[in-house]
Amino acid sequence: MIIFINVFHVDPSKQQRLVNILTKVTDEIVSNAPGFISSTLHRSIDGSKVTMYAKWASLADYEAMRQDPSLRPYLEEALSFATFDPGMYEVVSDFPSKTTHRESPPR
Repeated sequence: MIIFINVFHVDPSKQQRLVNILTKVTDEIVSNAPGFISSTLHRSIDGSKVTMYAKWASLADYEAMRQDPSLRPYLEEALSFATFDPGMYEVVSDFPSKTTHRESPPR
């Protein structure tokens, strides 16, 4: 498994627009790609960042998805007002809670 963590830097006034774009492209295109496992979309409290954490079965699966021409309009729109810092990672350790397995309620 390979993990991609992309941190997008955006003007706070455009954060929701970026969230909308990433939500749409992930839901409609990326989540249907072979090898896609899951992703989680985060937005910073100060409005200046949006972060996507995505799990893929392999680097080859991720690279194949990136070749899909239907992604281009979404990426071009997002990059017209945001910059991003991509990173590729391997999971080293996972640390579950030792006191509880309940999730905190949404805020």
